[in-house]
Amino acid sequence: MRVLGIDCGGEFTGYGVVDQENARGLSCVTYGAIALKRTEPLAQRLASVFHQLSSVIEHHRPDAVAIEEVFYAVNAKSALKLGQVRGVAMLCAAIHACPIAEYAPLSIKSAVVGYGRAEKQQVQQMVTRLLALAAPPEPFDAADALAVAICHLHTHATLARFHAAGTRG
Repeated sequence: MRVLGIDCGGEFTGYGVVDQENARGLSCVTYGAIALKRTEPLAQRLASVFHQLSSVIEHHRPDAVAIEEVFYAVNAKSALKLGQVRGVAMLCAAIHACPIAEYAPLSIKSAVVGYGRAEKQQVQQMVTRLLALAAPPEPFDAADALAVAICHLHTHATLARFHAAGTRG
């Protein structure tokens, strides 16, 4: 299974594609961050997110897209802008017929680090270990996006095992 994780942000939107190769092995396909220039009009920034995420989806063909839920913003204006970026990311996935899953930040950190209040550096280090990367993914937004993808793969595997156990009885 291949998953595109997306970490939406006002300045950077991180993305990361992770493969589940077998029952235990995860591998990183690609990752990065879309830089959003504050000097550009909002519509232009949203178009940039759409086009760049479309390119990632078209090139890597994920089986699913996982997006971090919004849980905090400094103010209402920031929350609205973040919501718009998330909406564009979801629209992009939907247009490409990718199933979408959303995860709370606490769930993502728990799945990757084992502690829901982990710091960004801890998430980055665990992502590096879980994906056997030579160096920590930069920026943090890319590491967070990889963590979202890992969370989805772990959740999907757990649900599949649960379903398989339920059908045997």
